[in-house]
Amino acid sequence: MTELRTTELKKTALSHVHEALGAKMVPFAGYLMPVQYSGINDEHLTVRNAVGLFDVSHMGEFIVRGPGALDLIQKVTTNDASKLAPGKVQYSCLPNGQGGIVDDLLVYRMERGDDHHYVLVVNASNIQKDWDWINSQNSFDAQLENISDHMSLLAVQGPKATDTLKGLFQEDIGAMPYYTAMYAEMKGVGLVLISSTGYTGAGGYEVYMPNPLAEKAWNTIMEAGAAHGIKPAGLAARDTLRLEMGFCLYGNDIDDTTSPIEAGLGWITKFTKDFINAAEFKAQKEAGPKDRLVGFELVERGIPRHDHPVLDASGQVVGRVTSGTMSPSLQKPIGLAYVPAAMAGEGTELWVDVRGKKMKGLVVKLPFLKNT
Repeated sequence: MTELRTTELKKTALSHVHEALGAKMVPFAGYLMPVQYSGINDEHLTVRNAVGLFDVSHMGEFIVRGPGALDLIQKVTTNDASKLAPGKVQYSCLPNGQGGIVDDLLVYRMERGDDHHYVLVVNASNIQKDWDWINSQNSFDAQLENISDHMSLLAVQGPKATDTLKGLFQEDIGAMPYYTAMYAEMKGVGLVLISSTGYTGAGGYEVYMPNPLAEKAWNTIMEAGAAHGIKPAGLAARDTLRLEMGFCLYGNDIDDTTSPIEAGLGWITKFTKDFINAAEFKAQKEAGPKDRLVGFELVERGIPRHDHPVLDASGQVVGRVTSGTMSPSLQKPIGLAYVPAAMAGEGTELWVDVRGKKMKGLVVKLPFLKNT
């Protein structure tokens, strides 16, 4: 991403709150966002063991309505949205027509009175690209609305998330199955969309609301979570948390040059329907991809980073690291990398060139963090 001057960056409705809390603010996807408050490890472990609150209002949201809404979503996404009942959520991706991925996204099927619609939640850095792409494929007269600039999104994540939020809703949110959503009144705030989703693997919820409600919602959640050890968490902890679970990050692990089959996303690629690139992805799945995205742990002390070369035993470059960190939970260097299919088996040895030093690693089964 080309860094913009601070004056050119967008701000969320909560930027002033983060600054008052002493957050370190950095440019990200065209926004000025909080990267950390008390420190990456502290925030990470707080989410794993208690509850953390993230402002992820930079994410994009599109509404899709009308008789052609499902037909459009079926064409542009790999997963089968016809399986979604009202109030269900699905992880999916947008093929780009050339064998790669425009973006990964969440698809919500929602009802509010007589208003039947889908909500597509996309990555901040891809909002305009996704909007243009989906509209270019809309031969079904579906009605699309980009509400990204008007919405805020708070992620309440961790094992104490339900205890934090349960007193703020009349509904029993603790009974919500994973990947479901509903419109509900948040006490003292107003109508929100709450879903049992998240990007951390620690359990919890994501809460969408119009921008004017964001600060009240933030303060209400922080007050409700005080007894449970809640802390604000930034984008750096969000990244280490998702990596421990082996979740893909667009722009690192998946992009316009990678297929969902290579990326281990065959489980969201359903050939029971027709969609963009379906024939190509099916052939790739049947033949087996040339390269695969794998998880690995280094057995030497060093931190793998994005684009570090991956080597075989002879020292030949055979792949590249897409994401890497020192896992705060495991206290091990972990990462994701594309390697030849022959090297993708669990236990396979590989080496990573970390700033000129060849460090040994082993391919491991994802997620890195088990039993969460």
